[in-house]
Amino acid sequence: MIQELLNMVARQPVLWNTFRSIAEFGFVADYQLIERELEPFGGDLTRRFLDYGSGTGQFARSFPADRYVGFDIAPYYVRYAHKRYGSAVSVMSGDQLGFNNDSFDAVLIMGVFHHLDDAFVQRAAAELHRVLRQDGTILMVEDIPTQNRWNVFGRAMHWLDRGDNIRSVSHYQQLMEPYFRMERSSTMISGICDLVVYVLRRNPTV
Repeated sequence: MIQELLNMVARQPVLWNTFRSIAEFGFVADYQLIERELEPFGGDLTRRFLDYGSGTGQFARSFPADRYVGFDIAPYYVRYAHKRYGSAVSVMSGDQLGFNNDSFDAVLIMGVFHHLDDAFVQRAAAELHRVLRQDGTILMVEDIPTQNRWNVFGRAMHWLDRGDNIRSVSHYQQLMEPYFRMERSSTMISGICDLVVYVLRRNPTV
């Protein structure tokens, strides 16, 4: 019964956006992180960005519309993103990307891999290496086990979010090797959620 209710909420983009926004205090920390690490509106104005597993398109506004591409496996999220944000998004699987080699300069992965098993993530890493340009950047943010034992709301969020593959900080990193090298990593709290942040660079030797 509860699982059916969660499935129903997840299939309603407005409800899901509201739920996640409350849990992460309006995504303020996430928006600031994207701006700081990727500088979408600064630097080289020809850079192209991929929003990997873009969901409802929540972070599309963080990027220049003409240089932003997103995708998600869920058609109802893609339809919502088109309608709400006018985003260039499509339905696609993350381990079979329908993009040419060297298509993007940077990729955002915001809370995707903790839903996917190790084998899928490793296939995704190979695909990301293929579509990223030389020395391209990945900003990857994922859920980690709740650090504060008193954060019962964070633990409940993991259950409600159905993140069946929440990993340790080192485990996520290992899955991205050898395709990407770690530039830096840190942990952060977004609302009630404990997250790990990675800035990864494409490994040209693979």
